[in-house]
Amino acid sequence: MKASEGMFDESVIFVTKQGTQVRTDEGRIVVWDVDGDDGELASYPTEKLDTINVFGGVNFSTPFVARANEHGIVLNYFTQNGKYRGSFVPERNTIAEIRRAQYALSDDDELDLAKAMIAGKIRNARTLLSRKGVHGTDVLKDLGVRAENATNKDGLRGTEGEAAERYFNRLDETLTDGWTFEKRTKRPPEDHINSLLSLTYVMMKNEVLSGLRQYNLDPFLGVLHADRHGRPSLALDLQEEFRPIFCDAFVTRLVNRGVITHDDFTADNHLADEAFKTYLSKFDDYMQEEFTHPHFEYSVSRRKAIRQQVILLRKTMTGEMDEYHALTFDR
Repeated sequence: MKASEGMFDESVIFVTKQGTQVRTDEGRIVVWDVDGDDGELASYPTEKLDTINVFGGVNFSTPFVARANEHGIVLNYFTQNGKYRGSFVPERNTIAEIRRAQYALSDDDELDLAKAMIAGKIRNARTLLSRKGVHGTDVLKDLGVRAENATNKDGLRGTEGEAAERYFNRLDETLTDGWTFEKRTKRPPEDHINSLLSLTYVMMKNEVLSGLRQYNLDPFLGVLHADRHGRPSLALDLQEEFRPIFCDAFVTRLVNRGVITHDDFTADNHLADEAFKTYLSKFDDYMQEEFTHPHFEYSVSRRKAIRQQVILLRKTMTGEMDEYHALTFDR
């Protein structure tokens, strides 16, 4: 599928070709060119997949949806340019015991989890800047300490906001000539860097969502983000520690290496179709790329590292671990 407008690793595929259908055939998952003449574009062993992401005009056959439910495969729907629309979640991901433990967290329990995630985010922001040769970031170190010592959620949110502002004020220094970053803007993003950041945060949120669902946590009940209809607050909470060191690092890599150029964007700051396919391919490669885990000291892909954090979060919520440890990098 990689050669024909999709990507595949051990567990996640992306289907971007318009006019295709995902169906089942002799026990395998098949992507079929319904509107064109190309026939079968790719096939995968059902038992190896846990997530399928489709973009725009791609549909699923009814027998396939039944098979997805049976095998615990999450289906995520996006618009053609990457805006998240919703998901199909298999029925079997409903272990009540874990949900009960999550729902029973006290305010202090939630604050402890949130402090670990935000302190981790600030630590990783400082590390990313350091990796790019940006110095003079001691203020982020101080804000990380303040996050660890926060006594309530409002105070923690304030610290997170101040750290984000300080961090984004220095992000421009990580970019090569021809690219600039003045401030974080969204809905809509006002420039190409903000567009790439927003898109990557959506993709990362989806990775976290899939992990939370796989391990039976409720992604809509957060520990820091406020409750809002349709908002996956826990996914947004857990995503925080990955934003600088995974998302922002990926965006700077794309532009600094010339993989994405200004010519790849439309007038409204979206990636053009071909550039979007390149983006998805590079994102999938990036998530499969391995690094030495800073705590466990073995090689692990970014995608698997995120799922490990979900497991640690679940263990903390169910009392199997005393405290949650964010994924942080000191250098």
